[in-house]
Amino acid sequence: AHTVITSSALNKANSSQEVFFEVDLPKTAFITNFSMSIEGQTYTGEVKEKEKAKKQYQKAVSTGQTAGLVKASGRKMEKFTVSVNIAANSNVTFILTHEELLQRKLGQYEIMTRVKPKQLVQHFEIVADIYEPQGIAFLEAYGTFISNELLPLVEKTVSDKKAHISFCPTLDQQRKCLGCEGTLIDGDFFIKYDVNRAETIGDIQIVNGYFVHFFAPSDLPRVPKNVVFVIDRSGSMRGIKMKQTKDAMLAILNDLAEDDYFGIVLFDSSISTWKESLTKATKENVSEAQQFIQGITDLGTTNINDAVMKAVDMIMKGKRDKKVPERSVSMVILMTDGMPNSGESSVPQIQENVLLAMGGNMTLFCLGFGDDVDYSFLDVMSRQNKGLARRIYEGSDATVQLQGFYEEVASPLLSEVDLRYPDNLVNSLTTSHYKQLFNGSEIVVAGRLTDYSLDNFLVEVFAHGVRNRQGLGVRLEVTTHDITVSQDGKQAKLFWSDTTSLKGVTKDRSLTVTLRDSVRFVVILHKVWKQHPYHQDYLGFYTLDSHLLSPSVHGLLGQFYHGVQFEVKDMRPGEVPEKPDATMLVKGQELTVTRGWQRDFRWDVKNGENIPCWFIHSNGNGLIDGNHTDYIMSGLFKTV
Repeated sequence: AHTVITSSALNKANSSQEVFFEVDLPKTAFITNFSMSIEGQTYTGEVKEKEKAKKQYQKAVSTGQTAGLVKASGRKMEKFTVSVNIAANSNVTFILTHEELLQRKLGQYEIMTRVKPKQLVQHFEIVADIYEPQGIAFLEAYGTFISNELLPLVEKTVSDKKAHISFCPTLDQQRKCLGCEGTLIDGDFFIKYDVNRAETIGDIQIVNGYFVHFFAPSDLPRVPKNVVFVIDRSGSMRGIKMKQTKDAMLAILNDLAEDDYFGIVLFDSSISTWKESLTKATKENVSEAQQFIQGITDLGTTNINDAVMKAVDMIMKGKRDKKVPERSVSMVILMTDGMPNSGESSVPQIQENVLLAMGGNMTLFCLGFGDDVDYSFLDVMSRQNKGLARRIYEGSDATVQLQGFYEEVASPLLSEVDLRYPDNLVNSLTTSHYKQLFNGSEIVVAGRLTDYSLDNFLVEVFAHGVRNRQGLGVRLEVTTHDITVSQDGKQAKLFWSDTTSLKGVTKDRSLTVTLRDSVRFVVILHKVWKQHPYHQDYLGFYTLDSHLLSPSVHGLLGQFYHGVQFEVKDMRPGEVPEKPDATMLVKGQELTVTRGWQRDFRWDVKNGENIPCWFIHSNGNGLIDGNHTDYIMSGLFKTV
């Protein structure tokens, strides 16, 4: 959305006066231009990043210069304010331009314009033009301040791909009453719409060497979810916050689908659960859970760490015991109003603990109540675990805010969504892997093209849904000398010096194998000095998309693709000063481990990236299932 706000004022006084220009703009928008025209002379502003702008603003104001600054204003808006002295009988025109990426929520886009002129305006108008190449599915426009008398003034013209909306009240139509100076124009003007969606990989727009890919497939069946609600019942939640949380939870539990599994964890300084394991959302179980919610009482301090760990453990246990559907998505929803002050209280340590425990196997959503909550802590922790945080503002509508957030994540359609573009044509890509896609939302990926003349290119989208998937029957035999690819009785031999591409196999400086299910494996030839007394060339095997593999995958590497629960304690000096030893608690055993570094060559074939690791002694005994000799075969394709 590209928005231009223009405001003109005339100083009718006999002396100079200060004129203020105030605009509320969405927090997700960014200013691209600001200018002032005074008596035919135009002054163009310089838009700065916030911290730099704040320093320059203070300096400019102290020296009498004109400057404007954006500050927070309410829940969704920020306020831009600037003032300037205008000579007698002179006029000024302010022009502010801001842009915003519209986020699709609950099946629609929303453009909100806050209008608070605070006085009658000689020439007032709101005009919007919309063009959508896919076609406009529906559109509505209204204002919170628009009475039944003003409603006919909202004019809409909608064709297949274009829409025109206008609202232009006269001076008298703006008045609160006949002859009044007060204005009715005070509130928000909304335009809500959606586009037509074909059953394709989405809409791609290419402009000036850049592209944007909008992905929101229609008519997909929802995927069952496993959700644990983690609810703060500490003393600070006493009163209205606890009542609103209970009211919201009663409604949220009603909205669970019968093929969902859920759990409830309550916490203050101690942790308690409704049931020790995930439970299917039958009518009887939901009713029982609602009675449990109504009985919550608030007391104690805030132990966030152990509460989230308990939720993670419930989900992991449900997966291990195969109690939840294999094709399901898992999430933890944390609701709190405070700072961690019981149990583990170090914010960085809690974030690290949660990240390790979740291991990419689930998503974390955090809802922070009020102004006292450490929102940045929740925001970082959510993003680390592929989720998001939302501030719940204290007010009479807090229950509605909670329910509104849940509605956004209640119906997952796809998990592990991977959007892929040709490496040789696209660079500077934004995030292209998403843990989940929810009904009514949209994934947006942008990137820069290496060839500005391109007007189309190949796009591949891979994801897990509820439909079955097929495998790919390809046999690869890789040695340090060459690579043999066999399929359907045909065979091709590649050398490490080759650059080529076969179906599902790409060979350049490394060998990349892409299965039809989108899982990619990379084999890298690591060469050593030919005259080395004992080291020899070896192959490195790397999995780029382990999260896309089935939970039943196993093997020396596969058993770790979906995470393993462990705890490291008792760190102590090792044989080498920079490599300390520690005790690892894993799979019911205590193992001695050593801190060290290992190079990861997945993204940098030549140099690799140093990754901190715990090295397991005794060939991994105690960590791996069975013994390391169980995984050794005399021939690569022989069965055991």
